[in-house]
Amino acid sequence: MKAYVEEDCSYHEMVDAGFDPAIVRQVIAAVDRNEYKRRQAPPGVKITPRAFGKDRRLPIVNRYRQE
Repeated sequence: MKAYVEEDCSYHEMVDAGFDPAIVRQVIAAVDRNEYKRRQAPPGVKITPRAFGKDRRLPIVNRYRQE
């Protein structure tokens, strides 16, 4: 999750780094599927260099999936 969210790694980069492809797909799907929940939450404290919110924008319409 850290590689995907904070380091902005792609699926292929994470698999090449040695992570299990099934788990990588599961984590990416879970993070992307719940993006709308983070937009509904009130602003909070940013504790990492790249956090959810302004630094991370994904379309939430029409079941957008990054390939």
